Amino acid sequence: MDKILIVDDETDFVELLKFRLTDLACEFLVANDGVHALSLARQFKPNIILLDILLPDLDGVSVCEILRRQPATKKIPIIFMSALSREVTRRTLSVDASDFFIKPLDLPRLQQRIFSLLKRDDASKSGAQQAAATS
Repeated sequence: MDKILIVDDETDFVELLKFRLTDLACEFLVANDGVHALSLARQFKPNIILLDILLPDLDGVSVCEILRRQPATKKIPIIFMSALSREVTRRTLSVDASDFFIKPLDLPRLQQRIFSLLKRDDASKSGAQQAAATS
């Protein structure tokens, strides 16, 4: 089963997001701060990370930078979510994020983006399995 790591310190927002994304039939992991997000990402290697920028202890951009430096997590798609202005998106572009959504989120568009990233992930796994079978 695909795993989505949601990283946000607003509990109500996280619950709403999980409810609205149930059609994806994924397992949801939740972190309320950057340090916990790093721990969960390393341990479970989710298929996608939904990452708020403003977090206690370690901001989302720093979390993304750390994940991009580690071989086990560097290819996980990361979608930033923030109520901050578009000027902040420039900083997120430097850390190789897959996308950026401004809160309040366009949930149908977010769901479609997640679905397309999961399909891409499935296709790359299938290709890797076929390559391993023929070697």
